[in-house]
Amino acid sequence: MTQQTAYPEQVDILVVDDTPENLRLLSSMLTHEGFYVRKAMNGQMALTAVEALVPDLILLDIMMPDMDGYQVCQQIKANPATQTVPIIFLSALGDALDKVKAFQAGGSDYITKPFQLEEVLARINHHLALKLATQRIQQLNTHLEDRVRERTAQLESAHAQLLKLALSDPLTGLANRMALIEQLEVLLHRATLTPSYQFAVLLLDCDRFKIINDSLGHESGDQLLVDIAHRLKQLLQPVAIVARLGGDEFAILTTLECHEEVLQFANQVLRTFAEPFTLQDQQIFINVSIGIAIGNATYDKPEHLLRDADTAMYHAKAAGKAQYRLFERSMHDSALRFLQIETDLRRAIQAQEFVLHYQPIICLNNGHIAGVEALVRWKHPTRGMVSPIEFIPIAEETGLIKQIGLLVLREACYQLCRWQTQGLVSPNLSISVNMSAHQFAQADLTEQVYKILHETQLDPRCLKLEITESAIMGNPRSAANILHNLRRRQIQLSMDDFGTGYSSLSYLHSFPMDNLKIDRSFIQSLNEVSSGSGLVPIIVAIAKTMNMSVIAEGIETDQQLAQLRSLNCDFGQGYLFSKPLESDEVIQLIAKNPRW
Repeated sequence: MTQQTAYPEQVDILVVDDTPENLRLLSSMLTHEGFYVRKAMNGQMALTAVEALVPDLILLDIMMPDMDGYQVCQQIKANPATQTVPIIFLSALGDALDKVKAFQAGGSDYITKPFQLEEVLARINHHLALKLATQRIQQLNTHLEDRVRERTAQLESAHAQLLKLALSDPLTGLANRMALIEQLEVLLHRATLTPSYQFAVLLLDCDRFKIINDSLGHESGDQLLVDIAHRLKQLLQPVAIVARLGGDEFAILTTLECHEEVLQFANQVLRTFAEPFTLQDQQIFINVSIGIAIGNATYDKPEHLLRDADTAMYHAKAAGKAQYRLFERSMHDSALRFLQIETDLRRAIQAQEFVLHYQPIICLNNGHIAGVEALVRWKHPTRGMVSPIEFIPIAEETGLIKQIGLLVLREACYQLCRWQTQGLVSPNLSISVNMSAHQFAQADLTEQVYKILHETQLDPRCLKLEITESAIMGNPRSAANILHNLRRRQIQLSMDDFGTGYSSLSYLHSFPMDNLKIDRSFIQSLNEVSSGSGLVPIIVAIAKTMNMSVIAEGIETDQQLAQLRSLNCDFGQGYLFSKPLESDEVIQLIAKNPRW
């Protein structure tokens, strides 16, 4: 018996996704379950399909060209004829802000890709059940006046059963999101009447649940969720409600008012997970990350309270998991700044707002400029130059660093080739380009580099790629293959910030590196006294032993330069020689043929 038999008429589901494989997979699964499925590959097709025939439910991808899922959802919700259609977002974006944005746009639910078909089907049936329940209640109320005397008892009983279904999680028996929101509305109303009244919401997300689910199977995963729910229900008062919000997310609503007591209670929750769970006759340990938001008269909507608890939970996970964090206003401000910079970055990539500055690299043996390092700068249309310290971490977290990195590599190669063609620089001048860990993790990285070299016609021997230790040590075997492939094309390779990451000497010999680059934090310790040179002599000795050149960055004083020369360091860069310069400025400097 399929899921579709639970509904009186065949249910019409519209699936919107710009990936044909996802459309085929979802369409096949839902058709097999007895649903009538229509498909749309972009936002405009989706709006046309909805206008032609209003579906019972919509599965909507977020990231689509031209019109994203948020915009499609907002237009559907703005139309009175379609505003009650449940919309379940499907997205590879799993950040808390993406979920908040989805619910703000009017979405009923949110499923993170790669999705499990069982979860998709369960959520579809959940929202269809809610819709069917609402319709049935409306139908019953329509006829209530005529049949009130004879049907009152039956209607009350039916209503209670439907309400219980609508407000409970079918897997764990806990309250669901709707029940939690109803209870939050009650407490927030009380807070408006009594401004001093406070309560707390704890949002829990299981750490490593997906690993357990994937390794032991979904049945065991479901059983683990049931066991977690049982433990949470054993918590003593003052717990007002324990709810499962979906997936491996739970919420606890407590009437504790004192911050210290709330934090003690959070520790109690963490201790609840200290004992192992038993699944398939083996012991399983799992932790939770907890975000805490204090409810009071400053909140007017339950959704805002849950948003802040979710933001705090995200910070708890970022801090190392198995921890709790209490929401602070600065977290929300930071999240808004993050979202704004991310939005601006996406526009900046399209508008080509990034420019390159170049910092000379000096040969310490003769004091002449041997190369330059290309450093990206963001020329924002209203804010002016934005510091890389501000936007690079966000670009890395959102994955946008991959697109930015390619833009930088292409422009750097084009620039050096133009200089060489115009006779402005020596044919031996090299250009160094930083390679992020996200770029290095791409399967087609070497093909992308080869393509850019082919496009720009730059001699591969003039290109130096700087890769951090952490990018290499994340997957040493794969890294070694990529590095060997790049080296075959005579591209020079530098290990950036050596000594600040893994520094695994047992692996270092496996990587075909040309240079070790000493981080500026080590260079700052150099002075006229040799005992203050710290790890720099050791790093230089390692490089020399392995036939690598050494590049010291962050040289700012004559004393540091003298020490590095005495240690036989090969190359250096820093403000002692020159700050990063625009292309015209660095050419003017090279033309002067300076010698330090």
